[in-house]
Amino acid sequence: MKLAMFDIGVFVVYVIGLLCVALWISRSDKKEGADTEDYFLAGKSLPWWAIGASLIASNISAEQIIGMSGSGFVVGMAIASYEWMAAITLILVGKYLLPIFLKNNIFTMPQYLQQRFDHRVKTTLALFWLVVYIFVNLTAVLWLGGLAIETVAGVDWWYGMLFLAAFSIAYSLYGGLKAVAYTDIIQVVLLIFGGLLLSYLALDAVSDGKGMLAGFGVLTTELPGHFDMILSPDNSQYTNLPGISVLVGGMWVMNISYWGFNQYIIQRALAAKNIQEAQKGIAFAAYLKLLMPIIVVLPGIAAVILYPNLSASDQAYPSMMELMPVGIKGLVFAALVAAIVSSLASMTNSISTIFTMDIYRPMQPNKTQHHYVQVGRIATLTSLIIALFMAEPLLGKFDQAFQYIQEFTGVFTPGIVVIFLVGMFWKKATSLGALSTAIGSAIFSFSLRILWPELPFMDRMGLVFFICLATMVTVSLFFGQTKPSTDTSVSLSDVSFETEKSFNIAAFGIVIALALLYSIWW
Repeated sequence: MKLAMFDIGVFVVYVIGLLCVALWISRSDKKEGADTEDYFLAGKSLPWWAIGASLIASNISAEQIIGMSGSGFVVGMAIASYEWMAAITLILVGKYLLPIFLKNNIFTMPQYLQQRFDHRVKTTLALFWLVVYIFVNLTAVLWLGGLAIETVAGVDWWYGMLFLAAFSIAYSLYGGLKAVAYTDIIQVVLLIFGGLLLSYLALDAVSDGKGMLAGFGVLTTELPGHFDMILSPDNSQYTNLPGISVLVGGMWVMNISYWGFNQYIIQRALAAKNIQEAQKGIAFAAYLKLLMPIIVVLPGIAAVILYPNLSASDQAYPSMMELMPVGIKGLVFAALVAAIVSSLASMTNSISTIFTMDIYRPMQPNKTQHHYVQVGRIATLTSLIIALFMAEPLLGKFDQAFQYIQEFTGVFTPGIVVIFLVGMFWKKATSLGALSTAIGSAIFSFSLRILWPELPFMDRMGLVFFICLATMVTVSLFFGQTKPSTDTSVSLSDVSFETEKSFNIAAFGIVIALALLYSIWW
């Protein structure tokens, strides 16, 4: 499939328009980029609507659109649990975790670990996140994005990846987080419009032109197994989504880690004007998450009927774009690229933030603010270059990239969640306990994978979480501190967990919506 000239024209207009907006935002404030707070946290000036839109734009990328649609092709609507359970997780993060981070006035997640524990814990986790962001997240987004461009536009995947990297740099390198966050508003509008339109056209095609509702009826009738939210043990995909564990098991560990302690996600909320704006933004993002399965999973299910002979499941979404008429196809292609470059920009901005603030600045503490911003820009470029050359060797042999990413990060996720949660809510937790938990998470995960290979990875994460929790508590209680405590974090007695009425109403709405969704497709 190749784009018509009119589609290419629509896409080019989008690219130029986005770059112009980003440049205008970057130059609108003469101080932009003058210090680290401006560059890495947008001067702590983001309103709720920018926070919510940027959270979703950062999250929804090639690994979700391409990868999750591919999993929808294979697994069905059950993969939507990643999205719907994330909605309630966002509410919990907004109420119980975000107030602690904002009260501590932090730039990065490793910085909080230094305040709560010590530099050893901070450096260990900072290096871990840098490795994961570059070799897992960046490579996945670039690789899947390159494949999507090849499928849709007929451009070789390598040149597609080069374009995505250059595009993300062009609009984010100068302006930092502020340019990323405000252009994300455009990206999300385009993403949602294009995604909903594609889903409509897919359902209409499935029903042979009889409309969206008729098409949905065809899918549920011909593919009933693809609408089971809770998979039974005899399902071939049970190891990926192990039944009730989706609701009460390891997925909670995964979601809390991703939405609560993931730098390139939580950084948007850290850049809020105040706690109220941050919480409103998180609630807004939670409602947008409820829409995502319609945008990314439903086209993958429809592809089972429309394109049953795909050689790889991750071709489902790009192939479905053949349904688009000329002009609209260019717009939806722009929406796909918008999601990819937004995530790339968000990830590289967070990589540069962690590297500069947590690794470089402690080694070079007396440099100017401008110098640190320049180092951050160099880190952005370097991380993208590394990811470009590592993408194909790391991901080229995997079919369902989304599941691969989840399982790889799941090795370390339980330890991260334990370190943060116990560190936040239990003052007796020690640095030695945190380090033991960080190392133990990997050891326990790999050991269980070898000794109990049939255990689904999500259940393995839940089990490792409890082992890590026991490790943290045991080491903290029986080995104590090797040196006097260096805890400089704010006491919980100084943190208010009260939320505004509007946030509480929004939270209640999310709970009701999820209860209805799961009761319908149990």
